[in-house]
Amino acid sequence: MAEANAEITSNEYINHHLTNWTFGNHPTEGWIVAETKQQASEMGFNAIHLDSMLWSIGLGVLFCAIFYTVAKRATSGVPGKMQAFIEMIVEFVDSNVRDSYHGTSKVIAPLALTIFVWIFLMNFMDLIPVDYIPVLAQKIGAAMGHDPHHVYMKVVPSTDPNVTLGMSISVFALIIIYSIKEKGLGGFISELTLHPFSSNNPIAKILLIPVNLILETVTLIAKPISLGLRLFGNMYAGELIFVLIALMPFYLQFLLSVPWAIFHILVITLQAFIFMMLTIIYLSLASQTDH
Repeated sequence: MAEANAEITSNEYINHHLTNWTFGNHPTEGWIVAETKQQASEMGFNAIHLDSMLWSIGLGVLFCAIFYTVAKRATSGVPGKMQAFIEMIVEFVDSNVRDSYHGTSKVIAPLALTIFVWIFLMNFMDLIPVDYIPVLAQKIGAAMGHDPHHVYMKVVPSTDPNVTLGMSISVFALIIIYSIKEKGLGGFISELTLHPFSSNNPIAKILLIPVNLILETVTLIAKPISLGLRLFGNMYAGELIFVLIALMPFYLQFLLSVPWAIFHILVITLQAFIFMMLTIIYLSLASQTDH
């Protein structure tokens, strides 16, 4: 019985840490803040994850503020430590854009820099001990008269598929825009219907159009889906491991969490880099006029 209770307690702990602070239109109760995971799921698409929006926008503002402040204080002489660090990041991103993007757009480098730093900051929140901010949110909620067990706060936006897929859909929109801009609407349609299979025979060419359209459409749609789910899956797994470590005795928490946190620094950086590089490559392919 004790084992069952411990298991239930562990399940509740895990579910609480993996549940978002959700506001939405409930079918029977109207616009409310969900108190349970079931309520949140019943809201369907008429809901928003307040914690994901709060942390993602807040970290985006932090990124802009840091880079703006450093740019305003930048000197042509010996740079300070912060300026040198920011310049290192900018040069790193710029070199990758120069190597991977073969178009002429001036938007790609700032876009790549924004993606890399923003995703890195969102991923970096995973290194904060899992109980610190959620427990603080519970205490604030209790002080405001709410049941602390129904106060949720996920601090890693990139563990929310709505955030990662939202970013990847934005990249998908840019792929479409750049394709039409560089190739024209006719060229974009031709790319979808006349490749990868083609023929000099007019009848065979017409017969191959549906096959090409299906293949190219699937390939095109797979890009944002894989881009978003890759980031979400890796970060969600990392967060879940931290939560599971937090359920262990204290001495095991220290022995396991420190090595995992050190390894996770590589993971969060790598995931930001992969998202940035794939965005650059996809936009480079969209900008190519020769097939």
